[in-house]
Amino acid sequence: MSDDKLLAIASEELSPLNETERLVIALADAMADTPSNISDDLYTRLHAKFSEEQLLQLSAQLAFENYRARMNRVFDVGSDELFHPGS
Repeated sequence: MSDDKLLAIASEELSPLNETERLVIALADAMADTPSNISDDLYTRLHAKFSEEQLLQLSAQLAFENYRARMNRVFDVGSDELFHPGS
């Protein structure tokens, strides 16, 4: 993913992302809510783009990343500052 797209996600200005990327971010956001809530509309839009197997794999990866992020907060694990735009 380009630096521009990564920075757009951080700023919540998603216009540089394509429709599929925005859809995946919507899923990630919905899964990160407490409690998570994937609306019927979102699922329908996801299913139009992805197969059941792809959705399962995508959701599993998003769930794992959410798990890691929440675990990192417990132990106050910060960023390694590895991302440097334009490098």
